[in-house]
Amino acid sequence: MKTASFSIQTKARIEVVSITDKVNDALGGLGASEGICTVYTPHTTAAVSINEDADPDVRIDLARAFDKLVPDVRFDHAEGNSGAHLLSTLVGVSLQVPYSESRLALGRWQGVYFLEFDGPRAREVRIYVP
Repeated sequence: MKTASFSIQTKARIEVVSITDKVNDALGGLGASEGICTVYTPHTTAAVSINEDADPDVRIDLARAFDKLVPDVRFDHAEGNSGAHLLSTLVGVSLQVPYSESRLALGRWQGVYFLEFDGPRAREVRIYVP
């Protein structure tokens, strides 16, 4: 298995960051020509997802909606970021995406997003290919 990683510095508590180009760069650096890659973030208050990446308003809309998804319940976790843990669990910390010619085989409007739920922070994304 081949692996690559890159860092992201988020700027807001909840932020949606397009990382498609960084994932494609990582695939090219690995010399990965065709297969299925895993995009993974090793954080419990972040996630990765695929969604529309043509209109930048989608990122703003998603961040606003994620903020509203956290329920008004009593969390026992003392750090005050239980909502971020919940969102990470709901969205997920990994994706499997096909690639061809060292580029993600995404749909016309799709892109890969890094989702920050407890920022701002320095974060990491890892890419795994067979």
